[in-house]
Amino acid sequence: MANTVYHPASSRGFADHGWLKSHQTFSFSGYFNPERIQFGALRVLNDDLVDGGRGFGKHPHDNMEIISIPLEGELKHQDSMGNEAVIKAGEVQVMSAGTGIFHTEFNHDPEQAVKFLQIWLFPNKRNVTPRYDQQQYQLVKNQFSQILSPNADDEGVWIYQNAWFNLGEFDGGQTVNYTMHDPENGLYVFMINGSGKILGQELAQRDGLGITEENEILIDVLTDAKILLMEVPMSI
Repeated sequence: MANTVYHPASSRGFADHGWLKSHQTFSFSGYFNPERIQFGALRVLNDDLVDGGRGFGKHPHDNMEIISIPLEGELKHQDSMGNEAVIKAGEVQVMSAGTGIFHTEFNHDPEQAVKFLQIWLFPNKRNVTPRYDQQQYQLVKNQFSQILSPNADDEGVWIYQNAWFNLGEFDGGQTVNYTMHDPENGLYVFMINGSGKILGQELAQRDGLGITEENEILIDVLTDAKILLMEVPMSI
């Protein structure tokens, strides 16, 4: 029988730095909740808005898989590996921090805000050589599209973890299903926009639901919705 943990949008941590407004599903920086440290390998799910021309100065990471998914606007990236790129809605970026990297992230537009999800997963292999990748994806209405996996030859970017991310846009009234790649994994559902119902739990915009011990998940889409699915190992 499935186990679930419900995280309503209003229960998230929130930091307002003026130029940065960040909602945090799991404990991060100044937000600490001992019951909200992680969901298996999923350590960080930040929903960020950065004002035009502002951003994060040079800072380090190591031994973490870092995924950025822009929702609106453009994000400029530079790192100590020599990568310099702009990522925008319709693209996904990944960094395997491994032995250590430095990077900066700035809003590429001097006037319009950028909205993006930053997600951190614990890796299954430590101290790897740092790597960077970004890819475009195309969403097919009323279907989930894979944007991340453990396999370099699959759709989307790949990471050092037995994890799969799927993203989809759906019309209200649809019922869609997701089958787990690994029955030992859990699934974290993040309702980016719209609303839906899963295992009896209604989800509104920016709500999250963690699901374990369930191999096939049915999602009733109540209103037009954009949904992110993150299948991750529960033991790390």
